[in-house]
Amino acid sequence: MKALEKFRARRREVYEGLFSPRSLCIAGLIIMPALLFNPYPLFRILQFLFFWFLAWLSGKKNNPLITFLVMLFIVAFNLIVPYGRVLAAIGPFKITTGALMAGIQRAVTLEGLIMLSRFSIRRDLRIPGKFGELIGESFRIFAIIMDRKKAITRKNLMGDIDKLLIELSDDVSEDVSSTGTASRKRTGVPGFIVLAAVVILSWFPWAFMLLARR
Repeated sequence: MKALEKFRARRREVYEGLFSPRSLCIAGLIIMPALLFNPYPLFRILQFLFFWFLAWLSGKKNNPLITFLVMLFIVAFNLIVPYGRVLAAIGPFKITTGALMAGIQRAVTLEGLIMLSRFSIRRDLRIPGKFGELIGESFRIFAIIMDRKKAITRKNLMGDIDKLLIELSDDVSEDVSSTGTASRKRTGVPGFIVLAAVVILSWFPWAFMLLARR
């Protein structure tokens, strides 16, 4: 476990050294429409797997079992209202193509956006202006919660939540106090090359869709 944690910490160190928070955020905004407006479930699944890989490369923590269970729940919820060709029936419950494909598409879209945000949003993101400060603060809080969600256990649920909120408050206060003194990180040429490749690969399925329509 220590070796895995060291490897994860090393990946995160490289990730934070290559990119500035603003460059990552801009790349994420450019990539987002490629997933949201993708009409093909298969390509959405490939994009989701790609974003999951990016989140892993960035050293962010992720529980594959929880991700799978959330996606399974979304698909099962969509099967409640059947439409399309019937694939199977268990008593009165029917599994139809329309409901199944819609559930898969919604599940991979939601989790794909979560994985993309884990890659493109960092807790040290700074956005100019009052509104930008509010959005940036929300992103930082989200990043901290996602990193420390494993600290919440069933044995001491309320106590763990209270402890997390206290630590969250301390972290946010430290971030605010260090805003004026911290040096701005900039993305170098290697970082821009990597981000350009990530953007191109994220939009790559659209090339197949355009060729298929011809």
